[in-house]
Amino acid sequence: MPELAQKPAAGLTTVDKLRMLLDITKTISRSLDLDEVLNLVMDTLDSLIPYDAAGIYLVKCSRPFTEWEENTLDETCVFHTQAVRGYEIDDLQELHLKMGEGLIGHVAVTGKPYVSHDVRNNPRYINARPRTNSEMVAPIISNNEVIGVFDLESDELNAYSNDDMEVLMLLASQVAIIIEKVMLHDQLIEKQRLETQLEVARQVQLELLPARDPELEGFDISAYNFPTEEVSGDYYDWVRIYDDQIGVVIADVSGKGVPAALLMAFLRASLRAATHIGYAPHISMSKVNYLLWESIERNQFVTAFYGILDATNHTIAYTNAGHNPALLMDKDGTARFEERGGVPLGMFRDTRYYEYFETIEPGQMLVLYTDGVTEAMNSAGEEYGRERLVDAVRQARELTAHEIIDFVHRDVIEWTEGLGAHDDVTFFIIKAR
Repeated sequence: MPELAQKPAAGLTTVDKLRMLLDITKTISRSLDLDEVLNLVMDTLDSLIPYDAAGIYLVKCSRPFTEWEENTLDETCVFHTQAVRGYEIDDLQELHLKMGEGLIGHVAVTGKPYVSHDVRNNPRYINARPRTNSEMVAPIISNNEVIGVFDLESDELNAYSNDDMEVLMLLASQVAIIIEKVMLHDQLIEKQRLETQLEVARQVQLELLPARDPELEGFDISAYNFPTEEVSGDYYDWVRIYDDQIGVVIADVSGKGVPAALLMAFLRASLRAATHIGYAPHISMSKVNYLLWESIERNQFVTAFYGILDATNHTIAYTNAGHNPALLMDKDGTARFEERGGVPLGMFRDTRYYEYFETIEPGQMLVLYTDGVTEAMNSAGEEYGRERLVDAVRQARELTAHEIIDFVHRDVIEWTEGLGAHDDVTFFIIKAR
């Protein structure tokens, strides 16, 4: 930093300045409105350090930078004019400084204060105000990162002294604290707002899930969803078609959180509409696939298993759209996975799906699940996998469908050493009595 002129402030001692600085700090610390705080600083600064023009510019970056390298500029950062005094509107409209440009940009990159006693002889100076003759710039630093700059300009030559710079640096440090406090407060308010929205979304989602397990003569059926976040991307449902038939569905929406929950709600409405019209499972899937393809982003998709369970014939007619293969287990524990199926919903416009049939004899059990089960990992990075799923279901096969869900879920928890799955877990178990 160039050596500062030792010019005394007009009629004020250093002690006077420090007292005024304390008063300014007390005043601005009472507010949590950033614009109000910075405008209060600008309104009272003139009595502390005289200026003809001044500005506070905050650095806005699309990604944070923590190292000040004068020759390696971060083009993702720009200056945002937060509070200014003494400039003409035309002056500000023509001022579009980038990181490293002008005295302001130089201070933002280096993180060090700078003073120019005569800007006309300073190669760094960019003329944004014709009457300016000297300028003083101080960085606003928070957590070792430049978050803004304090700029003072004067129509006089040699307007600023060492004492002025020290006072401005003290004020800049206080402003940094206030800015950080305001930002933390804003983040807290935003966090509370998001939590409220997530709770509302969760309540809506819970209303969309069936309130009870289906009752169908000759079958013990149960389903449950274990979300890993406030809202889940997994989905299950059932709808009664006839006294001896119900439609069952389990699905997994790509992604998590509110977007996945909204897509799940759209899927539910589409599938229910197709079911009530009376479409066969493969026709329903084709209709829903087109609706999803037409409505969602190209990086989104849904895996789904949809079937119609017939209690009279002990059969299930189903279509699998890229979902985990269903596990069919005999009474003696013999198991196989139903590998037949097509691609996930929403990926291609005119995907054709096929209908398959499976008999569920007394004593047999069909286990539907989402990949949160098989992909749950332990500390060694090993997945729970299909084989452990088969073993767990085999051990619990004499229990009720609801108890089997509890048993397998506890086994997943034990496998992950108490951490649980990193993705949503959903089961839909159909057990023939």
